[in-house]
Amino acid sequence: MSSDRENRSTDKNTIREKVDVCVIGAGHAGCEAALACARLGMDTMIFTVSVDSIALMPCNPNVGGSSKGHLVRELDALGGEMGKNIDKTFIQSKMLNRSKGPAVHSLRAQADKAEYSRAMRKVLEKQENLIIKQGEVCEILTEEENGRSKIVGVKTYTGAVYECKALIICSGTYLKARCLCGEAITYTGPNGLQAANHLSASLTEHGVKLRRFKTGTPARMEKKSIDFSKMEEQKGDERVVPFSFSTDPESIQIDQVSCYLTYTNEETHKIIRKNLDRSPIYAGIIEGTGPRYCPSIEDKVVKFADKERHQVFIEPEGMHTDEMYVGGMSSSLPEDVQLAMYRTVPGLENCRMVRNAYAIEYDCLDVGQLKLSLELKAIDGVFCAGQFNGSSGYEEAAAQGLMAGINAVNRIKGKDPLILDRSEAYIGVLIDDLVTKENREPYRMMTSRAEYRLLLRQDNADLRLRKYGYEAGLITKEEYEYLLIKKKIIEDETARMFSTYVGANRKIQEFLERHGSSSVKKNTSLAELICRPELDYLLVAGIDEERESIYKEYFSGEVNKKLLDEIVEQVNINIKYDGYIRRQQSQVKQFKRMENRRIPEEIDYDQVPSLRIEARQKLKEFRPVNIGQASRISGVSPADVSVLLVYITSLGGVRG
Repeated sequence: MSSDRENRSTDKNTIREKVDVCVIGAGHAGCEAALACARLGMDTMIFTVSVDSIALMPCNPNVGGSSKGHLVRELDALGGEMGKNIDKTFIQSKMLNRSKGPAVHSLRAQADKAEYSRAMRKVLEKQENLIIKQGEVCEILTEEENGRSKIVGVKTYTGAVYECKALIICSGTYLKARCLCGEAITYTGPNGLQAANHLSASLTEHGVKLRRFKTGTPARMEKKSIDFSKMEEQKGDERVVPFSFSTDPESIQIDQVSCYLTYTNEETHKIIRKNLDRSPIYAGIIEGTGPRYCPSIEDKVVKFADKERHQVFIEPEGMHTDEMYVGGMSSSLPEDVQLAMYRTVPGLENCRMVRNAYAIEYDCLDVGQLKLSLELKAIDGVFCAGQFNGSSGYEEAAAQGLMAGINAVNRIKGKDPLILDRSEAYIGVLIDDLVTKENREPYRMMTSRAEYRLLLRQDNADLRLRKYGYEAGLITKEEYEYLLIKKKIIEDETARMFSTYVGANRKIQEFLERHGSSSVKKNTSLAELICRPELDYLLVAGIDEERESIYKEYFSGEVNKKLLDEIVEQVNINIKYDGYIRRQQSQVKQFKRMENRRIPEEIDYDQVPSLRIEARQKLKEFRPVNIGQASRISGVSPADVSVLLVYITSLGGVRG
């Protein structure tokens, strides 16, 4: 139930109000955090510098992509909103990496930016227990309890005070933000929106260490000034796959818009090299560290000097605008240099810029200050999510926002936090990396970061994580029961394929010949046949004599096409990759043993003999909760881990 909201004034100039949770920022992290809290019964207030910036996409007009698509599907499996919202507002969709194995398949959708923001705002406005408040939070209010600092409220720039039991900071790129375009510097947030200039000082006063990061965005071009005939058209998939497990695939088969591919050339690079001294990045004006895996075009030209060209994607920003996004060419060069370099790109010779490219600098959290629950170590009840934590990307932000929201509610209710480990989810990898590793530039999720990516596929996110969403209270009983039915059928059918054999008779040989597959000389399981590249679960239905009766038992009437398609996909993958899956499951068991070796909270690392000085310093800074996490801290060697294990064992170390 919502707590009673109380308005009162200590004097005629001060508004005071009580809520359960305050959320600072209404970007992708803030939206997910606020929705999670409100849906779990908490009276929640979300603050934004502008209600027009709710779920804003200030940079690329898409959701998903390599590894990021995994995050969105995991978010959806847990009960988040991003997947549902992009399914309602996409204008093109593609499953990336189809030529590779299922571990790296990732969904990516072009969004209608304005519609995405508008639709998410509508969800927030309709959500019970949730209040949207335009205003800048400039101060966090704490009090001491049992020798520790805890959150009790926030204060806005206008002087209003909002008391709360938990606070979630999702400030994005707004804290003391400044945008740079050559020599021109404007002290604003993205898209010219108001920066949040006061909260940083309050955080610093409370012992929170901040640092400066940088990101950037390319120019937007006027559509009618572009010659698309000189570019390669990029169409969406013929059959669209939804992001959300609750979206009916038939409802999203729309007419899609096209994107276009072109390239930079030596003339482009020559203009950039000639004007590097005018770039804030190379002139030393920019203080913050930029993203390694999403460099500006001037960075690409300098760091990859051997490359003759770089890809440039021209992407529509929406159905009701003529602005086109120039993907791959973010820059902070002066406006005149930008126009000159863009006009060397085939198809952009006569382009006109609607919005200049720019870099943006902002304050964010320094490393080593977060628990795995995303709660600040220094202040009880303060949770952090999104780019404030040093990550980049809408999807990374949204995933953290949901987890911070769930854990803020769990803390208020006195429940244990929900912590996903690296073997359970990309979200687990993301948060573990942010909390444990010394990320010196904005963190971007990649499939290569996930050690167990064959198990953490985007197609099975619901099978892995739906139970956690249900236990948290964000997944309905009906949704969870659907999942249980699906899981049972998949397990039963996979087992049946391994135990059902066919003989080397004429019917089987004719079937194999018909499908270009070699003949069999002995009894062979259906699973063995499915493992052949040219065959799959649906094809072997032609020689599966039990299939019809089994399906009648499963569906007892009309076959649910959505469910059937999901079952077919999972059975195929389970069988074709069985050996690899079993190997990774074995690796996960070893990983779990390390994760289950808990490190006592009160451990004094100065008392651990034979630890190297660097390891001692890092362990004291990061305070890992288990041996596995300790082993992933930069500066802690395998020898240090062995020493720590021996010491914990001597104390009667706890197993989780």
